[in-house]
Amino acid sequence: MDNHHFRSLAKISPRPKTIYCSQGRAVLATDLDGLIQDFPRHGLFVGETRLLSRYQYFVDGKVPQTVAVSNVEQHSWLGYYISSAPGAKWKKDTGSGEMEESSEETIELKVSRTVGFGVHEDIDFTNFTQRVVHFTFEIELDSDFADQAEAFGRKQHGKLTRRWRRLSSRHAQLVYDYRASHRYSHQGNRGVAHIHRGLIVSVEKAGSPVSFRGSRLRFDVRLKAHESWHTCIKFIPVFDRQPMPPLYGCHQFFRTRNQLDRKREIFLNESTQFRTDEVHPELASVVESALLQATDDLSALRLPDLDHGDRSWVTAAGLPIYVALFGRDTLTAGWQASLLSTSMANGALHELPKWQGRVENDWRDEQPGRMLHEAHTGPLATLNYNPRSRYYGAATTSSFYPVVLSELWHWTGDKSEIKSLLEPALLGLQWKDKYTDRFGDGFYDYQTRSKQGNRNQGWKDSGDAIVYEDGREVDPPISTCEEQAFVYVAKLRMSEMLWFMGDRELARRLFHEASELKKRFNDRYWMPDKSFFALGLDAKRQQIKSISSDPGHLLACGIVHKELARPVARRLLQDDMFSGWGVRTLSSDHPAYDPYSYHRGSVWPVEHGSFAMGMMRFGLIEELHTIARAIFEVSTLFDYNRLPECFSGHPRDDEHPFPALYPKTNWPQAWSASSVFAILQAMLGIYPFAPTNLLLLDPHLPDWLPEIFLRNLHVGDAVVSIHFYRKGKGTHFDVLEKRGRLHVLRQPSPWSLTAGAAERIKDVMESLIP
Repeated sequence: MDNHHFRSLAKISPRPKTIYCSQGRAVLATDLDGLIQDFPRHGLFVGETRLLSRYQYFVDGKVPQTVAVSNVEQHSWLGYYISSAPGAKWKKDTGSGEMEESSEETIELKVSRTVGFGVHEDIDFTNFTQRVVHFTFEIELDSDFADQAEAFGRKQHGKLTRRWRRLSSRHAQLVYDYRASHRYSHQGNRGVAHIHRGLIVSVEKAGSPVSFRGSRLRFDVRLKAHESWHTCIKFIPVFDRQPMPPLYGCHQFFRTRNQLDRKREIFLNESTQFRTDEVHPELASVVESALLQATDDLSALRLPDLDHGDRSWVTAAGLPIYVALFGRDTLTAGWQASLLSTSMANGALHELPKWQGRVENDWRDEQPGRMLHEAHTGPLATLNYNPRSRYYGAATTSSFYPVVLSELWHWTGDKSEIKSLLEPALLGLQWKDKYTDRFGDGFYDYQTRSKQGNRNQGWKDSGDAIVYEDGREVDPPISTCEEQAFVYVAKLRMSEMLWFMGDRELARRLFHEASELKKRFNDRYWMPDKSFFALGLDAKRQQIKSISSDPGHLLACGIVHKELARPVARRLLQDDMFSGWGVRTLSSDHPAYDPYSYHRGSVWPVEHGSFAMGMMRFGLIEELHTIARAIFEVSTLFDYNRLPECFSGHPRDDEHPFPALYPKTNWPQAWSASSVFAILQAMLGIYPFAPTNLLLLDPHLPDWLPEIFLRNLHVGDAVVSIHFYRKGKGTHFDVLEKRGRLHVLRQPSPWSLTAGAAERIKDVMESLIP
């Protein structure tokens, strides 16, 4: 893309009619004026339950004028509103300013919000006139306790009560209480489920007495010239009689006094720091900005109720509709963000065994050893209208768990911790072998048993994601290509860990099984006429010949024969697959291609982290730089350089100066945020192996990123800071600081197609010479 396009004013906004202020499981979604009116997806959602469905301000019966509103951080928000002073005698301005009455005889309403468990809101009026003013301030509010999936149609019906409780003239509470029950019967699952949830709206420190009538809080406000008035409102969620008071007090935008702030500071202070030089090309600063935003987003998506310590936690999958635990999402985000911190991988690996399948339950797609897909907390899931409070319909979680466990092993070298997590990893692989090779041909498939289950259960889990070459949908059972690769690398990595732990016999067996799977796979899935791998095998064990993004993941897993790696990478970058902004999920030449579809033509940033790692693995540097540049450049089209869940597959050309969006895309999305760290790790060729105090580097920076500093990088017990920079035709590095025992060596990937023996010897020698 030329500089003219790169510097364009284009900015596309996911969910452009909504402002989100969130932290953990609490999400405040408002209109652009910061208020909640009648849009079904707006409200205060906690635990995927809408506790506040309406929230409006009135000054003397009129809505104040919105003049400036914005997030301060993801969990905080500030809004300015103004109204004309009551009784003002205003003469219409005819001067150049064309001044409005509200800006010349101003009553300012300043609203400050912070989200942390509950919500704290400061409301401050200031009289900027030269006289005494008196007015009525009202807040209209309501609650419906809807599930976020009920935005456009109610399913659950319970009893909602409302009670006004006056504690003093300037301190009162409006208490909403909701109870619902549901008698359910699903494929042998029977019973009665209950929920009891509430919201306490606590008005405190009011500058004048507060009353409540109908659906409105009311204050009579009297202000002298330049005098201010204040009240604060606490929104306190109550789940099963347990209140969750907001952690923030009055006017606490930047103070770090509570547990969530402390945990966030620990994460930010101990994570790897990234810096580029300001004198370098503009895209270099974009890389730094994207990395910083991704760090903040992952922190904001943290689910603190699932913490396993300050340095072991999991993220929600994405905002606003995936504020829940998703097995494969948390594992993927943890793996891809390991360069930043191992905290998320650690948390996911400790949390998921708690949910691991124990029995055969068709409705939940549960089987012994199977890892969780998702665990929702909204009313519909909790009341068992659907199985999503504990649902297992994903093939990928179980095979990817051992891979992420080995990544944690490579980064930390913590033998005792890894040993404690080997059993759930092995149980997941045992589930794969026992339940998902129903044809006995050594390939792993999926098929739901639940009447409410996911039709497709590979990484592409939408119902119409897997299609034949002629556009017809493929009926399960299906053995997608990437699922074979995940099982292959899982068994390979498990073999390595077990060898170090002393279980040599099982290590040998898994290594042999992985090797045999690799041979079978390349024979059955390769399409010589297309120089590409098949999307999968159908129920008749015939190739699904559609050209899709799925084979890109085979490179990172290493299941492809060495001579096939380059053709796969190059096929991904042909015009029908590579839009210019990224790799499409399905070829634009395919009859089922739709650039807006969830998995049939859209572009997913998360895939590019895996693609990048695979390209570096095989030394395909030019291809790596192509996709890396595309992802960082597309980030400039979004506010804060924050990548969305996915965007459309429109081509990057003169007719399409920017892509469109999948309408319900999440933003931020955990695994999209994590992808930028995996892409950078690939360009720097970083391969840690903490068990032997080793850090291997093979950096290949592009001309648009001539240097970058990494500080506070943790490998085992060591901490290192490194300066990577281009010089001449190559990329070099200097170790700026090192604490602890660590050998830093330059060495290409063992599978590189471009590195010869002479280069490897030269790199080792240069690394050893001071």
